[in-house]
Amino acid sequence: MKTKNRDQSLSDSRELDGSYDQLTDSIEDDFELSTVCHRPESMDKLQDQTKFTKKELQVLYRGFKNCGCSLLCLCFVPQECPSGVVNEENFKTIYSQFFPQGDSSMYAHFLFEAFDTDKNGSVSFEDFVFGLSIILRGTINDRLNWAFNLYDLNKDGCITKEEMLDIMKSIYDMMGKCTYPNMQDEAPREHVENFFQKMDRNKDGVVTIEEFIESCQKDENIMQSMQLFDNVI
Repeated sequence: MKTKNRDQSLSDSRELDGSYDQLTDSIEDDFELSTVCHRPESMDKLQDQTKFTKKELQVLYRGFKNCGCSLLCLCFVPQECPSGVVNEENFKTIYSQFFPQGDSSMYAHFLFEAFDTDKNGSVSFEDFVFGLSIILRGTINDRLNWAFNLYDLNKDGCITKEEMLDIMKSIYDMMGKCTYPNMQDEAPREHVENFFQKMDRNKDGVVTIEEFIESCQKDENIMQSMQLFDNVI
């Protein structure tokens, strides 16, 4: 039974990365079995659950295992993850390579939390593609819901000024002190105040998902930014 499970895991992995070759199969068995610790979902199931094609899933899986996938600062950037999962520390290390001028650790923490939907301390390939499917192929409402979940740090259904300030500080820290013009220390707090002036419709000190979506849909700049990802893959 154990051998069968290992064989199935290897088969699923090869189906995803499109690398099955009978001539090299026996040579690569030992190496692949030792590295495929997480068994990915089957190709058909992932196609049903996401908005990616088989070819797109294979490209994403190769990037997840080997060379990394950078999709601007909103997207997951897995690299050298042959085990099929990445923990938070590895995620932070990978993410820091794209922002060497600043400290991206806190923003990477928030992003990791958004992708780790089952809260088990790791992000699998499935977590990765489910999140990307929303960001890249979801409806405007899907994308805005995902963004709201990122900002709602304690997941209580509303965004407080404290939560938004933590997010903004993490973004400013990530961008570093080398930006032009130089950012003032009060910039994150000013950004939060502007956010709440626009989003907190009933002025109760929190932003609900309804207020967030309604305000974003009326903002032309936000709507344009939502469309930047449409043709990434």
